[in-house]
Amino acid sequence: MKKISDEFMRGALEEARAGLKEHGIPIGSVLVHDGTIIGRGHNRRVQKKSAILHAEMDALENAGRLPASVYKKCALYTTLSPCPMCAGAILLYGIPRVIVGENKTFMGEEELLKSRGITVEVLQDEDCIALMSGFIRNNPTLWNEDIGK
Repeated sequence: MKKISDEFMRGALEEARAGLKEHGIPIGSVLVHDGTIIGRGHNRRVQKKSAILHAEMDALENAGRLPASVYKKCALYTTLSPCPMCAGAILLYGIPRVIVGENKTFMGEEELLKSRGITVEVLQDEDCIALMSGFIRNNPTLWNEDIGK
């Protein structure tokens, strides 16, 4: 395991920590286009009483309405492996590259993304793992709700 050195993954981790501070689920994400963060977000299901506001969805929402040509040149950074819903959004908008902080605490739909030509890089960052491990240990019911169990 290693510490994050990428500025964009650090941004996603900042978002995850903001979510935890708000008593939510600590997952963060940033959408990057041409070396600039154009959308950032964190899981706000608890805060907004939302059924769908995962970190990746929040980052996409906060990026605003964009032409398809922009999404096709973006990278999505997320602290945790994307769930089926978020993977679906990645596929829908044709985001070609996903950088994952960790997938030890939760393995999402990485194989689906790869099978559709998406580049998926997993960092196994120790801060991302520690953040989610602690949250899952302390909040198993809320975690299971978030992943549909």
